[in-house]
Amino acid sequence: MSKESTFESVADKLSSNQKRFIVELIGTFIVVVLATGSVVIDTKLNGILGLPFVAFAPFAGVAIGVYLFGKISMAHFNPAVSVGFLITKHITKRLLGLYFLAEIGGAFLASLFVSIVIGNEANLGANAPNYSYPLPLIFGIEVLASALLMAVILTVVYTKGLKGFGGIVIGGIVGLDILFLAFISGASMNPARSLAPALLSGVWSDLWLYWTATFVGTSVIALIYRKKV
Repeated sequence: MSKESTFESVADKLSSNQKRFIVELIGTFIVVVLATGSVVIDTKLNGILGLPFVAFAPFAGVAIGVYLFGKISMAHFNPAVSVGFLITKHITKRLLGLYFLAEIGGAFLASLFVSIVIGNEANLGANAPNYSYPLPLIFGIEVLASALLMAVILTVVYTKGLKGFGGIVIGGIVGLDILFLAFISGASMNPARSLAPALLSGVWSDLWLYWTATFVGTSVIALIYRKKV
């Protein structure tokens, strides 16, 4: 029996929820490795690659994840997005726990990978707001970034993938949010992406921002879509 047929045989024995868990864990791992690893690499190179590189890496990770796993799990890779999908009734409350466990687990595995393989500079790539700006603005920008992400995701869902460009569009908004908004709020948009490097590096004082504003942004958009659709 070939390796491919063995893999298919094992996959066929998995339940749909087991498949969702596995691909969400793998997808989140990919996204967080690229999102945080790019920050660590840029820091190691004294900022030579700059914000465009830091924005492009998660764009690529999200796009790859959507194309690989979108048909299995809808490619959340993000607890705030999962809450949005709960509000729009794309997933159940029971599934929400499964998604959270997979996403947070994937994020922690990613940060461990980054610390071992890439380095521990920049607090393992943890998000950091710019406190030279007023706190209400920082919070609002993080809400905006998360809202834009959820709006694009739901647009892709309701237009059935924008004729195959869904992964590029969703990854694109992640990259653009980072490119234009990260200098104020850190532009996490993803509580799991913020949680893992912060806790593992011991610098977690800003986690409150990324575990509040992100959920506010995605929830507001999900509620709007739920009323209109």
